Amino acid sequence: MGVLTITEDISSPVPASKLFKALILDGSQFKSVKHRVDLLDKEKMTYAYTMIEGDALMGILESISYEVKLEPSPTGGCIGKNISKYNTKPGIEIKEEDVKAGKEKAAALFKAVEAYLLANPDAYA
Repeated sequence: MGVLTITEDISSPVPASKLFKALILDGSQFKSVKHRVDLLDKEKMTYAYTMIEGDALMGILESISYEVKLEPSPTGGCIGKNISKYNTKPGIEIKEEDVKAGKEKAAALFKAVEAYLLANPDAYA
């Protein structure tokens, strides 16, 4: 089994606490997923979980572990850090470019939630 780790930083004009509520505490883009929550810290706005079943594993992964942390930025928005660890099934090699489509979907979801929160300033207040 191999592990590919990807770390991303994302800036947003939305305050960290509002984005955390909308992005982490509400919703998923997958049709079926079984995951284990490893850490949910509302005070530190940190969420860590592991997907252990479902369509996100594409039949080639044992699991995917994520850690998301949102921190306030000096501009009133936030900076998010996302660490993803892809644990492959034996004999499977995965490269960073192989997970590009999944990263693009996650980024699109992030931007959709961000746009909604900017258009609806009272949501998740």
